[in-house]
Amino acid sequence: MHLKKLSLINFKNYAETDLTFSKHINCFSGNNGEGKTNVLDAIHYLSFCKSFFNAVDSQNIQHEAPFFVIQGLYEISDTAEEIYCGQKRNQKKQFKRNKKEYTRLADHIGMIPLVMISPADSELITEGSESRRKFIDSVIAQYNKEYLENLIRYNKVLSHRNALLKQFSDSGKFDVESLEIWNIQLIEYGIKVFEIRQSFIQSFVPIFQNYYKLISDDKEQVDIRYVSHLNNSSFTEVLEKAINKDRILEYTTVGIHKDDLDFTINSYPIKKYASQGQQKSFLIALKLAQFDFIKNIKKITPILLMDDIYDKLDDSRVKQLMELVSNKNFGQLFITDTHPNRLADLFNLTSVDFKLFTIENGVAQEKEVISTKDKITIND
Repeated sequence: MHLKKLSLINFKNYAETDLTFSKHINCFSGNNGEGKTNVLDAIHYLSFCKSFFNAVDSQNIQHEAPFFVIQGLYEISDTAEEIYCGQKRNQKKQFKRNKKEYTRLADHIGMIPLVMISPADSELITEGSESRRKFIDSVIAQYNKEYLENLIRYNKVLSHRNALLKQFSDSGKFDVESLEIWNIQLIEYGIKVFEIRQSFIQSFVPIFQNYYKLISDDKEQVDIRYVSHLNNSSFTEVLEKAINKDRILEYTTVGIHKDDLDFTINSYPIKKYASQGQQKSFLIALKLAQFDFIKNIKKITPILLMDDIYDKLDDSRVKQLMELVSNKNFGQLFITDTHPNRLADLFNLTSVDFKLFTIENGVAQEKEVISTKDKITIND
C-alpha cells in the first residue's frame, strides 16, 4: 500500500498543490513555518478523517477561503483508491471513497493504516490521561471495528448518565432506578472496551520494549502499565462504591473513560526521571511498536509519517532510527527536516527509492538528487 498522489486546495497555507510521491521515502525540507508539517497533516486527514494537530476542521481552511479539499490517490493491493476530504465553512465535512460519500466517518477508520511521529507526541508524557487513552484508541480502532463501535456507544451512554446526575442535582431528587438504566449499558460497553485494551497492552509492551532497545542501545529498561478502575474490581462494584461521589460532583467519576498508561524508565516515572533524549526515544519506540503491531494484525504495511525527527534526538539515535525505517519492510515513509542535505545524508540513495521536496511559503518543489560514492548533490 502506498500514496501515489496528493492534491491540496486551500488547506492551511497551501492555496493549490499537486504532489507525486515515491512508494518508499519522501522527504520535505524547509524553514519552520513554511508548511512541511501541513503536508503530513493532510496525509493524516486521509487516514483518520481529521487533523493530527487541530480538531476544529474549519480552522484548517486557508485564511478567508470558503473551503478546503484534500485528495489522495492510493494503490492498495494493486487497486487504485481515491480518497476525498472536503470542508466548507459552517457545513458538514464530506469524506468520500472513490466518489461515494461515507454515511459515517468511523467506517473509513482502518482502511489506510498510518502512524505519525511528531514533537507533539510529547503530550503523551507531559499531559493528562486523556492523551494516553487517545493513543490506545487510535491504535486499536485501526484494526478492530467492534472496539470503536463499543467506545462510541460507551461515550454516548456516559454523556446521558452525566446529564442525569446534573438533573438530579438541579431538581434535588436522586432516582437510583433511573441511574441503573444507564449503569447497565455503561457496564456492558465498558467491559468490552476494557478487555480489548488489556489484551492489547499485554501484546504491545514486548514489541515496544524491543524497539526501545534498538534505538537506545539497550541502555535503559522501560515499561508500560495499564491503569484502570477495573483492574481489581468489577465495573458494577466500582460504580456502586462511587455513587455518593458521583452524586456530589454531578458526573461519573469512575470507569474506562478514566483509564491511563503508566510510563516508566528503570522503574521510575519517565516524566520526572528521564532526559529529553530518553523521553523522545521512548515516544519513537512507542510509535514504531504501534506501526509493527498494526502491520502484524492487518497484514498491511502502514504509512509512516515522521515530523522533525532531530527534535531532542542526538545524531547517534537518529542514525539508528533511520537504519530501522529505511528498511523496505517499513514501506512508505514521509519525513520532514529543516536541512535538505542532512535528510539526504541519512539514506543510502544508491539503493533506496527517494524523493526530496523543498517547501517555501506553501509551495512545494521536487528537487533532483544525485548520489555518487563520495557525495550527494541536490540540484536547484
